[in-house]
Amino acid sequence: MTDTEREKRMCTLVALVADPVRGYLHRRTDAATADDVLADTLLVCWRRLDAVPVDALPWAIVVARQCLSNAQRAERRRNRLIGRIIAIDPPPAAADDSPAASTVDGTTAVDVRVTTALAVLRRNDAEILRLWAWDELTSPQLAIVLGISANAAAIRLHRAKARLKHELLKSDNPAGHVSTDGGSTDARR
Repeated sequence: MTDTEREKRMCTLVALVADPVRGYLHRRTDAATADDVLADTLLVCWRRLDAVPVDALPWAIVVARQCLSNAQRAERRRNRLIGRIIAIDPPPAAADDSPAASTVDGTTAVDVRVTTALAVLRRNDAEILRLWAWDELTSPQLAIVLGISANAAAIRLHRAKARLKHELLKSDNPAGHVSTDGGSTDARR
């Protein structure tokens, strides 16, 4: 493949995956980290351009997940180092100049309920729901991202939706009283 062909293929790939991957990352981390990880992801795409499959978006999301994990691991190491430095040489006390974070940023009550319900779910359930709802991946694409079969992805997605529904129903009712439509109130589902 000539350099011109590689450049054209990369431009096509960037046009296809940059915005969805950027959205995926912005929903999982702060804007600066998301932009850095997107750059790392596109660099990997360039280096491995010959390995990019026809359905490139799931492949790019897998790369982005791995790059994000690396960035988060590095951030945890930096925080531990800062903690050690502060323990050895604490900074002088500084006045808190920041105002109380009591502003509403457009978050609705429904957003809060869904976010709270997702936080209660197992990490894998929450992740497959985010990939499906926020990143609009199909079961075959979910399978690629998660490294499982399409059938397993469809089953996991179905079960995760049921668990999310259960959590949302619990949040509608006081003190854990879950009502169902004539069915069992078994919380193990």
